[in-house]
Amino acid sequence: MIRRQGLRAVIAACCASAVFATPALAGSEAPGAPGAGDSYFPGYGNGGYDVSHYDLQLRYQPADDHLQGTATVVATATQDLTAFNLDFALTAKSVRVNGMPAQFSQNGLELTVTPPATLPKGELATFVVEYEGTPSTVEVNGFNPWVRTSDGALAIGQPEISSWWFPGNDHPRDKATYDVAVSVPDGTEAVSNGVNTRRSTLAGWTTWNWRNTEPTATYLAFMTIGQYEFVGKTGAFGQPFITAYSDKLGPLAGPAKASIERTPEVVDFLSQLFGEYPFSAQGGVVPAEGLNFALENQTRPTYSHKFFQSAANVSVVVHENAHQWFGDSVSVDTWRDIWLNEGFASYSEWLWSEAQGTGTTQELFDHYYNSHPADDPFWQVLPGDPGAENVFHDAVYDRGAMALHALRNVVGDEAMMDITRTWAAEHRHSTGTIEQFIDLAEQKSGKRLDDVFNAWLFTKGKPAVSPATGVAASAARGNVPAPPAVAEIDRAHELLHDHG
Repeated sequence: MIRRQGLRAVIAACCASAVFATPALAGSEAPGAPGAGDSYFPGYGNGGYDVSHYDLQLRYQPADDHLQGTATVVATATQDLTAFNLDFALTAKSVRVNGMPAQFSQNGLELTVTPPATLPKGELATFVVEYEGTPSTVEVNGFNPWVRTSDGALAIGQPEISSWWFPGNDHPRDKATYDVAVSVPDGTEAVSNGVNTRRSTLAGWTTWNWRNTEPTATYLAFMTIGQYEFVGKTGAFGQPFITAYSDKLGPLAGPAKASIERTPEVVDFLSQLFGEYPFSAQGGVVPAEGLNFALENQTRPTYSHKFFQSAANVSVVVHENAHQWFGDSVSVDTWRDIWLNEGFASYSEWLWSEAQGTGTTQELFDHYYNSHPADDPFWQVLPGDPGAENVFHDAVYDRGAMALHALRNVVGDEAMMDITRTWAAEHRHSTGTIEQFIDLAEQKSGKRLDDVFNAWLFTKGKPAVSPATGVAASAARGNVPAPPAVAEIDRAHELLHDHG
């Protein structure tokens, strides 16, 4: 997740410089578009091809932050393709397309490739890029999400990070599977998504092989390198449960483990609400430095040590694992749809609190509703269309959670569970839009829901107390004692909201 100052720079640069290629007509030859068509971040992603798999062979030296790589991208052309772009910030040394040398150029995050022959629509293609660089020194539009630490690095960020460690199609619409092999000096750990299939040593280097077999958005592909206590055991449903705790956590190791080790319990709880867990591995990573947020990296959520400075914090574990359904399996179709990620993850914390007896969902709704007076700027940000500069605003999380509770108050518990489980199942390993979710909610509930969605997602100002908006009269009471869960949730959200 990106610091806000850097995110603003990227937004400004993308919006100012992005040029969209005209989509090719069926059967015509043309370059692929240099963007995926996202109105918030027009430079993200590319057109003209669809990636199915990334094979990444990496060698990283922590001493000087030097990264070498060979990326094999398996893709299918979606048009007759004369040229295409890959999103990439490091220096490409060579590019081959279908085994043949290809011409290429780089400008900012765009690696533009001209294959030796047109790639026919619908046919399999491979792009092999050899590259190297020092990721921590590479800035694009004044921005760099790569985190260098005293013992290694973290490749982690939202809405972008992949361009600083592999070339790809960097938009959630184009998901793919991954094989990641990372060679690091002996005694160093390298952790990525999925399962660790092999570990081998040769000439002072250890290679960690990771396989991620479910479709994954590029920003959810993850890597950390450093000195970690690495443990693999069995989690919920008999799946691999992989954790890595920095050797430098010191007194924070205890509360971190008291939180992350409950992941299988949390995943089991959430599966009872949302349906089958959508992936084949679970886990968690806690570095000791360089990170000020948590991120829902697919199968391997990663948490700043700061979440555990005063006590264990299971709320943040619930939040990031709820994202495995909402954000990872069902991803945003465009970044405008971010409420579908953060609203559900935040509301899941309320559901966990209710199950643990530390505050009901209605009590938590009342607390957050009453915490913001009508003239608070909080109510001026629209969760359903927050704008590129506000994709990680508090309102997307907290008003987003309130929106789901208001919907539940209107449609009832049975319909709400039907809506949620159907959404997770029908859009599994794909993407979804807010409009699609609204259509499903109306279909499953048999009700017109314009009032509740307009009030909570698309209208500035504090929603009034009324049955139509799903706000119970109890929410209007002031000075109601906060339920016990609020302290832990607020501690989690102080950092969760700082995505950018």
